[in-house]
Amino acid sequence: MKALTLSLFALAASLTLYATEVQTMQVSSSFSANTMIPKSFTGEGADESPPLHIDGIPPEAKTVAVIMDDPDAPVGTFVHWVLWNYPVSGSSLALSQGLPKTAKLPNGALQGITDFGRQGYNGPMPPRGHGIHHYHIKVYALDSALSIPNTSRKADLERAMKGHILAQAELVGLYERK
Repeated sequence: MKALTLSLFALAASLTLYATEVQTMQVSSSFSANTMIPKSFTGEGADESPPLHIDGIPPEAKTVAVIMDDPDAPVGTFVHWVLWNYPVSGSSLALSQGLPKTAKLPNGALQGITDFGRQGYNGPMPPRGHGIHHYHIKVYALDSALSIPNTSRKADLERAMKGHILAQAELVGLYERK
């Protein structure tokens, strides 16, 4: 029994030694956390991607990935944006408002398929009268570029990111269609 206890202790110690701790970054936009998303960033407006400013990116980060989803959707979590391989150089990054709705951006970043069945950002458009929805914009700093096709979806990106996330941040915006 003593040998088993010691070997379990040694196993736990070695797992701790190799575990990577994910750091925290900050992400902000033209709207504050837990406030209403401006109409221009929704399906009722211009449907432009919001500007994002990311701070606290670790120096070893090579790229950033973004996932935006709505866990309040009547069909379950609904994905509005899947972006990865956005190049990083420095501790902060600004993603411009209104990124093109294309599979590949000019800087090499890729945008996958949303639950609208399209590539690029697709803004909030909850059912009328369904109440306030919470839109989670999750940003991940990664230690490398990912080799997944631009037809990938959120689950594909999440699988590919495993073991590569150095830091993460989240911004929640609100929207309601009346």
